[in-house]
Amino acid sequence: MSTQTALLKVMSDAARKAARGLNRDFGELAELQVSKKGAADFVSAADLKAEQTIFEALEKARPGYGFLGEERGLIEGTDKTHTWIVDPLDGTTNFLHAIPHFAINIALQREGVVVAAVTYNPITNELFWAEKGKGCFVNDKRLRVAARQRMDEAVFATGIPFLGHGQHAKFLKELHQISQRVAGVRRFGAAALDLAFVAAGRFDGFWERDLSPWDLAAGTLLVTEAGGKVTTAEGGEDVLGSGSICAANLDLHPLLLERLKAAA
Repeated sequence: MSTQTALLKVMSDAARKAARGLNRDFGELAELQVSKKGAADFVSAADLKAEQTIFEALEKARPGYGFLGEERGLIEGTDKTHTWIVDPLDGTTNFLHAIPHFAINIALQREGVVVAAVTYNPITNELFWAEKGKGCFVNDKRLRVAARQRMDEAVFATGIPFLGHGQHAKFLKELHQISQRVAGVRRFGAAALDLAFVAAGRFDGFWERDLSPWDLAAGTLLVTEAGGKVTTAEGGEDVLGSGSICAANLDLHPLLLERLKAAA
């Protein structure tokens, strides 16, 4: 059943609305590449504008829900059981460099559990969505994680720590443990889409550290609803709290985790 509930429709509409502005801005970015300062300021403004659009759309549809956004932090709602977790532009560096691989991320947390998720890539017009217990979809097509069982046939995605972020030495140890045993490792620069691609069976798994709740909230539900397993990079439960993630199908998850532990 690929008909969206009223809740999912609210989330999808908010994402598409914000995407219109981002698409326009993305089109103008090529012109700005010549100006050193201009492009970065322009992207921060695009980011803020997209979050404002999403905030207003969600607030109108579900007044009183809390809101945790990359730009505005946590806004407590009158309804203490529900919180939106939003990243208006995941893959900012890609966006800044006019690389067409970025996404809008919207998740709904009910009593601490993510129950609905939307990850939207405006450039490809792929809307990944899931609701707890109801499966995972891209547009109107049902998704399942890949069925590969062997590391040597698998392609994993990750993120590489960059200036001022993360532990580079630790990452290189993990990469060493994993890259020599697999068919490929990819670094696409948008964690939200890495997770959506795991749900779609395009990537066999994904690991990364030092992420924020808004990078991860939607994707964790997409992967689990597509039949995959999601834990922290140490194998724990609190993915959003730890900021680290290991996601794959049921066969490869323990193998990926084993390699991450071997690098510790």
